[in-house]
Amino acid sequence: MSTHEREHRAAFDDRVRFLTELARRLHLVGVAASRLEGAVRSVATAIGVRAEIWSTPTGLLLSLSDAERTQATQETRVLRLDLGEIQLGALAKLDAIAERVVDGTMSIDDAWAAMHALDQPTTTRQQLMTVAAFGLAAAGVAGLLRTAWIDVSVAAVIGLLIGWLALLSGTRPHLAAAFEAVAALIATTLATAFAHFVAPLTLQTVIVAALIVLMPGLSLTTAVSELASNQLVTGTTRFAGAMTVLLKLTFGSVAASQLMLALGWTPLPGTPPALPPWVELVAMVAAAASFAVLFRASRRDVALVMAAAILGYVLTRLGSGWLGPVSSGTFAGSVFFSSLVIAALANVYGRWKRRPGQLVRVPGIMLLVPGSVGFRALAFVMERDYTLGFDTLVAVLSAILALVAGLLFGSLLVPPRRYL
Repeated sequence: MSTHEREHRAAFDDRVRFLTELARRLHLVGVAASRLEGAVRSVATAIGVRAEIWSTPTGLLLSLSDAERTQATQETRVLRLDLGEIQLGALAKLDAIAERVVDGTMSIDDAWAAMHALDQPTTTRQQLMTVAAFGLAAAGVAGLLRTAWIDVSVAAVIGLLIGWLALLSGTRPHLAAAFEAVAALIATTLATAFAHFVAPLTLQTVIVAALIVLMPGLSLTTAVSELASNQLVTGTTRFAGAMTVLLKLTFGSVAASQLMLALGWTPLPGTPPALPPWVELVAMVAAAASFAVLFRASRRDVALVMAAAILGYVLTRLGSGWLGPVSSGTFAGSVFFSSLVIAALANVYGRWKRRPGQLVRVPGIMLLVPGSVGFRALAFVMERDYTLGFDTLVAVLSAILALVAGLLFGSLLVPPRRYL
């Protein structure tokens, strides 16, 4: 092998290593399969590599070959990975690195070093902020549901406890496997005990608000979106995983309810006074702030993430007002309208700022995903109220389809920049 061929081979190996690491990190920061495959393939084409990629929720398969040689042998990389978690800050940095490599302003070696520089241990401050975000999200959702001050307070406290439990599960594999069921059991037990011994609560609303961070609404939406994009294996796998989480939450809650009933702990009679209308605005901001923390947005993007989440909620309310009240069956229409606008705006932002549209898209649909409704539907089924459970499941399916359709049509109106 000549010196030129050795140098060419070494350069190609560097590009393969870079693409493999880029794909791995995009997977770990929660990028959906169709978007990950498209993004890595576009970067590979730009740097002279033919790439065939298969992404699943727990792994990656990459076959890479030199685009300059028609008979080049493919190199295959198989990666077994954990489930990705949305990390908007890391995603933005990865996108910036890829952008500079494609533009030729950063070498492959520098890009490799820049990606590894992203690996920073989680600080105590970040852990405390995550726990606080669980409580803030619970309080925010309870406020958006216009319950009562006592409901908001209890939901916030239980949310903080679940956040602490989530922190513990990160280092305890056995707890992690049963985390959702344990969290639902604890939330239902504490809420019922408070309603029995202390003061009346809007019990189901408090439980749903306390567990809202664990609801797999976003995973269900991503799964259906992948199925619609012909990612059949990945979409089916992700859908099964989301339904498993939903079943664990439902089982934990129903088991706790049956235990409380056996103990004779029933909620005190009475209905807490409803919150004033202005609380909805404060709750909307609180929920948006919690998303910025939970999605690990960088400091420069906190305002953007919060604005996107608030916009998604406002658009849904406006859509309901234009199309009619929710009780008239037009909720799916308002969700379609909101997700379409959010998707289009996310792609406009991505093209304008040359940054991932996911910074707008993901928080923008968070208050639209129907995870809590699915939880209630399965709870009705487990309590053998099949008619109400079936009606609620149909509502969940309608909302998911409307949300996915809105995202797809929004991307038709404004195509995304490099899939992200």
